[in-house]
Parts: sequence; C-alpha cells; structure tokens
Amino acid sequence: MAALPKGHFVTLNDGLRLHYLDSGAGEPLLFIHGSGPGASGHSNFKQNYPEFAAAGYRVIVPDLPGYGASDKPETDYTLDFFVAAVSGLLDALDIPRCTLVGNSLGGAIALKLALDQPQRVARLVLMAPGGLMEKEQYYQQMEGIQQMGAAFANGELNDAAGMRRLLSLQLHDAALISDETVDERVAVVREQPRCVLTRMQVPNLAARLGELSCPILGFWGMDDKFCPASGAQTLMGACRHIRFVLLSECGHWVMVEHRALFNRETLAFLAEGAA
Repeated sequence: MAALPKGHFVTLNDGLRLHYLDSGAGEPLLFIHGSGPGASGHSNFKQNYPEFAAAGYRVIVPDLPGYGASDKPETDYTLDFFVAAVSGLLDALDIPRCTLVGNSLGGAIALKLALDQPQRVARLVLMAPGGLMEKEQYYQQMEGIQQMGAAFANGELNDAAGMRRLLSLQLHDAALISDETVDERVAVVREQPRCVLTRMQVPNLAARLGELSCPILGFWGMDDKFCPASGAQTLMGACRHIRFVLLSECGHWVMVEHRALFNRETLAFLAEGAA
C-alpha cells in the first residue's frame, strides 16, 4: 500500500490538526485539493507542486480537514468550515498574502477566501472549481457525482478495484491513473467518516463573482463528469482580469491529464504577476 509523504502538522486555534507539505522558497503558493473519497493534497498535485518549488516558489500543499492525514471530525463540512481551516493555516504559517491554486472543491474554497479576504489573495488559479451553480439542479445530476456518492456510501472504495473504477470517471484517459494513486486514496478512504461527503455544503457563489479583483487563470476539461464545463462561461462573464484554457479530451483533473500544459501555463501566469 502506497504511503503518503509525511510533512508537517499544525493545530489551529479551534483545535483542528492539519497536515501539510511545505517545499521550496520564495513567493508562496497554496495548492487546495478537491473532495472525493481518499483525496489528499499530495495525490491531487504530486505531478505539479515539485515543479513549482523547483521554479523558485514556496509551495504549501495541505490536506483539508476530513482528508489525507488531517483530522476528520464528525461535523458539517461547509464551505465556511474549509475556508476557516485554510485561513487558519495561513495565519499559523505567518503568510499574509499568497496565490491560491484550487481544483474542484479546492477551487470553491479559493473563490470564497478571495471574496471574504481579498487582501490575502494575490492571484487565483482554478481547475474546474465548484460553487458556481445550484447543487441539486446541476452537480447532483452529474454522472461522476452520482457514482461517487453511491460507491462511498456502499463501502465499495475500500479496495483497489473499486477505487480505480471511481477514479476512471475523473479522467478522459483512465490509463493515466497510477497504482500508486489508487493505493494512496484507498488508505485514506478507510479512515474517512461518511459525513465528509454527506454533510458537505457548498453554496452557489455566482452572484458574488463580480467582486473578485485579482488576476485569475482557469482550466476546464470539456469531458468533466463532476463539475459542468459551463462554469467556465459563468466565471468569464462575471470576472475581470481572467483567462481560461478549455481542453478537449480532458476530464475533471486537468493538472493530471495535461500536466505539462498546466504547469507551463500556470508558471507563465505567475511570472506575469512578478514582472
């Protein structure tokens, strides 16, 4: 069974203990992973964050509460709960301002943090972010969301075969799913309480998107089975200083299926801000 790398732990003011990886030195980037059974910061971004650290950035990759090696309390997993945890981590690390890189739920967290505390967000990099439409009307109709919820509830993800079937929905090309990633996520999902998904609440942030003022780079795969790619148009229509990369033959994990493109385009975007 593949083991996740051991990083650092911090206990926030509310007693929540978070695990995070911290590498490189320079301008800080915070990578925020998505939801889903067995997720962790490393399993989402292991093909990305080392390249950013090597390029001269300080890269922080936390496990959200309920995921990875962080605490997994029996509670309501609201968007504000996640935002408070991420903000608390930045406070604990004495990082007043940084760039947020968020995928799926992580993208929704990044958006809400930028809306609530704009002074601490320099830029946003979003990959198929959540929080752009109504849960019942759109997200719960998506094939990936439906199958993920059912498989988690039925305990079908506690072995490699079940986890691989679920992860195949994340990508257009399922051959890109490594045995290592499957094993990493199986080890985590066995420790996750059901409320991580059943009590997750992400509101529709679309009405507030016009408040965002920081530069934004977005990515979306047109074959996404979890978050409708129409969300890209929602962001483009509401936000200033925004550009989007839309990709055919690509599912929910742009940073995995198009790793080189994602890394290259994001590094160029970050370099523009530093110029």
